[in-house]
Formats: sequence, C-alpha cells, structure tokens
Amino acid sequence: MKRKRLTREGWGFQHFPYYQMRIESADFHGLAGVIRLTDGHDCFWHMPRMGKVAVCGAGMTWLQLIPDGQNHVLTVKFNPKGRVNVWYADVIDRVEFDEDGVAAFVDMYLDVIFSPRGDLKVDDADELDAALQSGDVTVAQHALALAEGERIQAAYCRNVKATEAWCRRLLEAARQQFSHEDTLRRNV
Repeated sequence: MKRKRLTREGWGFQHFPYYQMRIESADFHGLAGVIRLTDGHDCFWHMPRMGKVAVCGAGMTWLQLIPDGQNHVLTVKFNPKGRVNVWYADVIDRVEFDEDGVAAFVDMYLDVIFSPRGDLKVDDADELDAALQSGDVTVAQHALALAEGERIQAAYCRNVKATEAWCRRLLEAARQQFSHEDTLRRNV
C-alpha cells in the first residue's frame, strides 16, 4: 500500500498554498485539506461524457475530504470558475499525521472517479486483487475496500448535482477557516 500526503507532492506542481483543518458542520464531520494551484501546466483526463477535463492547472482548487468513520479521501477538483470538474475518491486503510502536522493516508489501491455529467469509473480493482494475492492486503482489508467503493458510489454518485452543492458548501466552510489559529497553513 502507498502512503500519500494530503499536500500531494509528486503531482508536478509546486509553490502552492495548502490548508488543513477539521470541519464540523451539519452535513460533514472530518478532516479537510485545500490546495490552491497558483501555477503549473494544465493536466487533462479524457472522460466519455465530460470529454477533455482539466484535473490540475493554474487557478484550480482541490478540496480533499476525509469524513470521520469512513475509509476514503474524496478529492474535489474545482476549476477556476468554482465548478467541479471531477471527483476522485481514494479508498484508504487509515490516516496518519507527519511530524509537520500534515495528514497522510495509506491508499488501498481502489479508486472511484466520477464527473458532473455522470461518468463513473471504479479504477485499480486489479491492483487491489494483486495486493491480496501478494499479501500486501488481508482478506478483511480487501473486503473493506470493495465495500467502501460501493459506499462511495451510493453516497456521492447517485445525485451529482447535490454532491456538487455539498462540496461547494464545504469549500466555503474551509475558506472561512483559512485565517483561524487551528488551521495548518503551508506553502508547498
């Protein structure tokens, strides 16, 4: 299993503001990380319904949500106009914190990718199966990952308009915390 920091080093962009905080609201309890991409080259994915869609580039904002009691990180990739381009959910084993306070997660291979136009892809199930065969994940972890993938689809993919509105509210809640003392702020 791979360990990934919420600052997302290795994506090819750098010198960007990163914020991390807890959000406690009526419809979300958990950890949030916000990356504001201030520069860098656009990176695009092709999706059957969305077509060519930017996933990173100058002016984009990534909101990463780790709901309490769940085994996933939902990354919401907002375009410069504040609309969601794509969601990417990593199924995870656990969350850890580095010495500098930045959250990291242990990725369990399986991902759920979906778009505002109804694209849906469950990715890397083959990697999860291979990890089971190699002993990198246990039978229980394998079952948990598959069940979490189903929960992600049920929770977020059935009504993407409601999911986008919810994500916009959570991004606004995170932005309101940017200047609070309990918010971790870094330039990465």
